[in-house]
Amino acid sequence: MKKIIISNFKMNTTPSEMKTYSMALATKTSESKNQIIVCPPFTHLCVAKQFLDGSKVSLGAQNVSSEEKGAFTGEVSASMLKDLGVEYVIVGHSERRTKFKETDRLVNKKIKTALANGLKVILCIGEDLASRQAKQACAVVKKELDDALKGIYENELEGVIIAYEPIWAIGTGKTATLKDIQKMVELIRKEIAYLYSDKAGQQINVVYGGSIDIQNYKKIISLACLNGALIGGASLNVDNFAVIARENY
Repeated sequence: MKKIIISNFKMNTTPSEMKTYSMALATKTSESKNQIIVCPPFTHLCVAKQFLDGSKVSLGAQNVSSEEKGAFTGEVSASMLKDLGVEYVIVGHSERRTKFKETDRLVNKKIKTALANGLKVILCIGEDLASRQAKQACAVVKKELDDALKGIYENELEGVIIAYEPIWAIGTGKTATLKDIQKMVELIRKEIAYLYSDKAGQQINVVYGGSIDIQNYKKIISLACLNGALIGGASLNVDNFAVIARENY
């Protein structure tokens, strides 16, 4: 079964290292049947585009401004990314929400701006440990989903991938159980069906992220309810990421 395999480099590696990584990944995944997306830092995008062009690998960015253009020093607009050849952008990652205080309202605006400029969105949602322990995980995920998709039309969902990433499992070495992942993915699909239609709920692409590595990837990504995975630290090793990206699920 074809899966969506996404890397998130976060703030790691250099543009020079990206050149070597891109050439290796393009070669190692040339026979892959999966959809592969690499999301390096902004500084690496030109290099990645140059050396991934013509390969099976698509290019994504880790963030995007909610504004189209103007006096926003240090920001990167959707049109800039699109012109560079970027196809996807991660929006709403928990590190952006917690460390940079991005609100649900801002996440919603970023999604609208990205879609309006022809970018596809990887929308991250997920509960923290306190919410899970208080049995509020489902409520948190529902609210994040509802707020993020406010004003988004059903036909636009073709350009949206939902990434369920429980905050307590990101970079901690802890992963949600297969049962927990399945339960949350089912909830996400039901909420999409409630907001839009049963067809939308069935067709929306949902991936999982949170301490996926070379040891545990297959049993997680093979879940029938999942369309793939968003991989952080493990994706920095090109050999390991290529193995995950090549796997026949």
